Amino acid sequence: MLPVGPVGPGASPYSSPSTFAGNPLLIAPAPLVESGLLEEEELAPLTDLPDDHVDYERLVPRKRTVLRTAFRRFQEDASTIDATRFKKFRETQSAWLDEYALYAALKEAHDGAPWTDWTPALAHCEPDALQRAREEHAESIRKHIFWQYLFHRQWTALQAYCRARDIRLFGDLPIYVAHDSADVWAHQELFHLDDTGEPSVVAGVPPDYFSPEGQRWGNPIYRWDRMKEHGYAWWTERLRRAFEQFDLVRLDHFRGFDEYWQIPADQSTAIKGEWRDGPGAHFLRAMEDEFGTLPVVAEDLGIITDSVKDLRDQFALPGMAVLQFAFGGSPENNFLPHNYRRNLVVYTGTHDNNTTVGWWRNDLSDEGRAFARSYLNLPEPVADEEVHRHAIRAIMASVADRVVIPLQDIMGLGSEGRMNTPGTLEENWTWRFTPDQIAEEDAEVLKEFTHLYGRASSYD
Repeated sequence: MLPVGPVGPGASPYSSPSTFAGNPLLIAPAPLVESGLLEEEELAPLTDLPDDHVDYERLVPRKRTVLRTAFRRFQEDASTIDATRFKKFRETQSAWLDEYALYAALKEAHDGAPWTDWTPALAHCEPDALQRAREEHAESIRKHIFWQYLFHRQWTALQAYCRARDIRLFGDLPIYVAHDSADVWAHQELFHLDDTGEPSVVAGVPPDYFSPEGQRWGNPIYRWDRMKEHGYAWWTERLRRAFEQFDLVRLDHFRGFDEYWQIPADQSTAIKGEWRDGPGAHFLRAMEDEFGTLPVVAEDLGIITDSVKDLRDQFALPGMAVLQFAFGGSPENNFLPHNYRRNLVVYTGTHDNNTTVGWWRNDLSDEGRAFARSYLNLPEPVADEEVHRHAIRAIMASVADRVVIPLQDIMGLGSEGRMNTPGTLEENWTWRFTPDQIAEEDAEVLKEFTHLYGRASSYD
């Protein structure tokens, strides 16, 4: 799954205002009707929204209106939810919940302005100013806590449903957090910031063959020295939250734990950055001491050094391979299935790739297409809608312990099903499916491959 926190600019789940909170837009309204928090007719604003994509411009104000109605009804009659569970949720999640709710209430009160534009006392979290804000915005704070409780209640119901069917959830955790977030605002001492709260250095990756200016992501960079002094307490809570929500977690940009590219904030590109040492084995050992064997997958795509591989292997973390990256013409390519190792998670493509059918139609060179046709044993001519099944079979038949197949590839969708195109801001993160789009034939093919290659937990 993509990160399930509140989405940030451009509806990206990778620029969230909180790495701990759940996305209120994901709260299903029907259970709120069943519990008496909403009336059926109060869902009317949501009924004419599109089914095949997310129209955020229309969805956000309408969904917030519906959720505000649910909160108002809760305020009028708190018996609409289980008071004991609500209290327990507030207590167990207080390490992040209180600061997030205050941040969200203040951001609302400032018409969405970033926290660096708030009054200096609030921007710098002066205790007296925060206490006054808690009193002034008490109802808004309670509203955001209530919405998080609704998300929590539905998420735990989903987890229970899955566990009863031997289904585990695999989530994603970006290495960095957004500057305009409760995470940075409430813990400014843990980030490289200047006196005004703006980043002094930012994250990214250096120039390479594909990107001559590199990539300037703009996220603030951790003060790993201070993280270490605090016993990595913030990261411990971050992983604890992730492990509560998911059974397995992908650590995005794993290389950054070994070395990270640090760019002066006044630079518009990543060219003038420099490599700095990450927290490395000391950090991962501390996390193992806290959690035991880490249920973590290392996202080790891109240019990976031997030291990154050594760090990954020291903690026996599975790495990643993407089939779409395999067809550069050499049989030694590590992403070709015959070169896989067992401790690996293999994808036909990720959220940043085209769908397999879209890739076949639009992204391959003539040389790559010929190699892929031969390697995947594609018939001549091959129908576009068959390519995804050959790709799925190739990774299913490999020795890799785990495979990930995006739903778009199971369904054989073209580029219309792409989730994200890196480096662009328009038309990303909006794809949706409806249950009627999943053909019985697709399910049967997946079932056949799952059993054929021994990837089922049982064979009843």
